[in-house]
Order: sequence, then structure tokens, then C-alpha cells
Amino acid sequence: MVGRAKPEVYSTIVSQLTELLDGTGDPIATMASAAAVVHGEVEYASWTGFYRVVEPGLLRIGPYQGPIGCLEIPFDRGVCGAAARRRETVIVDDVHAFAGHIACDPASRSEIVVPVLDPSGALVAVLDVDSRLPAAFDDEDRRGLERVAGLVGQRC
Repeated sequence: MVGRAKPEVYSTIVSQLTELLDGTGDPIATMASAAAVVHGEVEYASWTGFYRVVEPGLLRIGPYQGPIGCLEIPFDRGVCGAAARRRETVIVDDVHAFAGHIACDPASRSEIVVPVLDPSGALVAVLDVDSRLPAAFDDEDRRGLERVAGLVGQRC
């Protein structure tokens, strides 16, 4: 991403995923591909992946790129749980200041989590991106990752 503005990076990601996922109806393959593309293009991402809704109030790790993630996250804990519970994107500039933060990667400093909704509007997962930099994510990331989540949700 060096030298490229965030809107350009996310436009590239969305174009790649649109082409790559054309005709794909498998949610796991879709999430794995999306995690790989986002992680490869967003240079400040240290962890990129999905937590899937496996039962009411519980997320379980799905496809991801980066160090080992937490296996399960209840909706009442952490940034992922907050985004799932609220059904809205959550950006945290300093994860250590976020009440209830779960330190899956102790080196993580900031995080963005985006809900993934299927075509019926049901929450099926959250897209989680962590960074080892403080305040790495902004509204450009929110807009771009919400587009990615929309593409993934259409295929779930």
C-alpha cells in the first residue's frame, strides 16, 4: 500500500474479490479468499479474518491470516462481540483502553470489526482486522471493509 491512498487500495481489493468470488457460493471459501486478499493489500494489518456466528450469542474463528486467534468469542466480550451485538462497525484506536478487550494477540494495538450480513439481513460473521500500530484504522478503512463485508455476505 506504500504510496497508494486507502480508497485506491480498497477499490483494488473490491475489484479483486468481485472477480475472484464470481459464482462462488461457499461461505468458507469466500471468507478465506477475502481474508487473504485484504491481508495482502492492507500493509498495516497484523491479523485479518472472520469470526462466524455458530449459535446465538457466540462467534467461532473462521478463515484468517496472521497469528493464532481466539477460538470463540461471546457477543458480550471484546471488540468482535461488540460489533456482533450492535450489528455495526466498531473502530478501536487503542485496544488496551477498550473495556472487555480480549488479547488474542498481545502485540495488537488497534482494531476494526465489521458485521457480515447475509442477503436476508441475518448476522453470519464479523470481519476483524487488527494492527500492531495504534489508531491504524479510520473512516476510509470502515467504508472499504464494509464493502468487503457486503461482498462476503452476499455469498453466505
